[in-house]
Amino acid sequence: MKRRIAFFDFDGTITTKDSLLEVIKYQKGNLLFYIGFLLNAPFLIAFKLKIIRNSTAKQLVLKFFFKKTPLSLFQKKCDDFATEKLPALIRPKALTEIKKLKELNAEVVIVSASAANWLQQWANEMGAKLICTNLVIKNEKLTGNIDGENCHGEEKVKRINSAYDLSQYDEIYCYGDSSGDKPMLAIGTHSFYKPFR
Repeated sequence: MKRRIAFFDFDGTITTKDSLLEVIKYQKGNLLFYIGFLLNAPFLIAFKLKIIRNSTAKQLVLKFFFKKTPLSLFQKKCDDFATEKLPALIRPKALTEIKKLKELNAEVVIVSASAANWLQQWANEMGAKLICTNLVIKNEKLTGNIDGENCHGEEKVKRINSAYDLSQYDEIYCYGDSSGDKPMLAIGTHSFYKPFR
């Protein structure tokens, strides 16, 4: 029997929107969300112009919205988000593809720059493993910092290779929707760019 494994980007590939932005809206409300992004606009523009790194811009946003938030409160709201809001963001064709792969006995792995705090529950329901960005917690509170590297671009491939010996698989399926997914797509024997639009 062929051994198969499938790696899925999450935001934009499986979902119709960026889940981090939706988590911020859910936890902080639309007004604070838009005020926060207005105040952080210089950093976001600097990121778009490639003056600062993706991870730097992300940490600035996380610090603004969540620094010193108790982990227990943050996690409770992430769990509520996963139950109440996340299902409506999932692309039906992505669910169909995951089901098809599971029927082929493929291992399914979500590889995301988003955090496990709001992805783990959904991944568990799908019977999928999760490789993602980790958040730094100090004294049971969020710092707004990322633990290690943001799981984006080449970092996705590094994380995959540290978790799996790809030489043991006959078929490797990869799904992504942005330039940050292209290194991951390059390792696939079957790669799909923006497949569920």
